Amino acid sequence: MVHFITITGIDHYYGKTPFEIGRIARLSKEPENPHDPEAIRVELPVIGTIGYVANSTNTVYRGTASAGRIYDKMGDYAFARVFFVTHSSAIALVLSPDEVEEIDSGKKVIFTVNDEEEPPEADG
Repeated sequence: MVHFITITGIDHYYGKTPFEIGRIARLSKEPENPHDPEAIRVELPVIGTIGYVANSTNTVYRGTASAGRIYDKMGDYAFARVFFVTHSSAIALVLSPDEVEEIDSGKKVIFTVNDEEEPPEADG
């Protein structure tokens, strides 16, 4: 199932700067979070936390899933690809760990989407 999420709280970290269309961020559960037991942190390698998956009716954009709705559908972590950036948040598509590859280029870690090759066309 396809889930879009709202990434909120970005002004408490680095603002819109780390959010580029197509960028992939890691989503990590925070079950010990004192404010929300279904908290999901959004992070980038080296930078760290850049926001959280919205979990309030005041912060979840229409058409996106809250942290509570995806919390039990993911393992300890997943990924999200940024599709839109607004004045105070971002909209991203949730990706499973199987869909993302972590590449260590020696200077920084980056995430890329594993694009499966299309099957060859049948003869005839």
